[in-house]
Amino acid sequence: MRMQDKIVAITGAGSGLGREGALLFAAEGARVVVSDAVPGRSQKVAGEIKALGGSTTAVDADVRVEADMNGLVDIAVEAYGRIDVMWANAGIPEPGFGMQPLAESSLEDWNNIFAVNTTGIYLAWKAAARWMIANKRGGALLATSSAASFTAYPGFPMYTASKAAVNGLVRAAALEFGKFGIRVNALCPTHGMSVNFALPAEAEVLGKSYEEMQPWDPDKRAMPLRLERPPVLRDNANLALFLASDESSYMSGQTIQSTDGGQFARTSIIFPTDLGQSEDITSGSIPEDLREQIDR
Repeated sequence: MRMQDKIVAITGAGSGLGREGALLFAAEGARVVVSDAVPGRSQKVAGEIKALGGSTTAVDADVRVEADMNGLVDIAVEAYGRIDVMWANAGIPEPGFGMQPLAESSLEDWNNIFAVNTTGIYLAWKAAARWMIANKRGGALLATSSAASFTAYPGFPMYTASKAAVNGLVRAAALEFGKFGIRVNALCPTHGMSVNFALPAEAEVLGKSYEEMQPWDPDKRAMPLRLERPPVLRDNANLALFLASDESSYMSGQTIQSTDGGQFARTSIIFPTDLGQSEDITSGSIPEDLREQIDR
């Protein structure tokens, strides 16, 4: 049991990665406080955890509201005596899901995206950190960032900016909270993310990744890594489990790309596909000017 008796609060845990993480953490021995802004979702996930023999508490909470995040910590402490991990997972995409030009976006949308994706992490972490510091407990603060924080997603400029801000907060918070024994990290998924992210809040929770919702042909995927199965939510949840567990006790200030399938090993420069595969590296399809540089 990698999370035996750990007390974990997760925001945005009513669907997608948060739900998958809640189920995984509970299976690994954690007592999980499931939080979600959509009424009824956290209670349903809590019911799933209890059906599997886990210990859990459900909370309706909005990460944009400071009182809700303070209340989330209070509920965890009241129910279990402390809080060990705060996973700020809640997030929202852009209106139109990539179809709205930035020049036609609204300040209201910008503010709401940052309120959930960035301020929501700040509020959740602040509430948990204040309790950890006051009670000299130490602990782990975790966030769900995104691969968009490293390379822009087309059509998602506001989302990209909000996730880049999260990565900066990870580094700054790790620097400040380290002296209290509090670790701060984020996972930055590329693939294996919830199809519910693209659906309305009231949509049925499907528990599947985008890639699972269509026929899987590894040879037709953009990622260099080829596997016989698609990336799934659990692939990302597994990294969250590691970062929340004592296995990563000396990791802090890290923003780790999960499920990228090798995409961050790419370069924008186009090289010949047979580079380095021929017996003579200075022959074949290497351009003449590059071959001259190699010869020198």
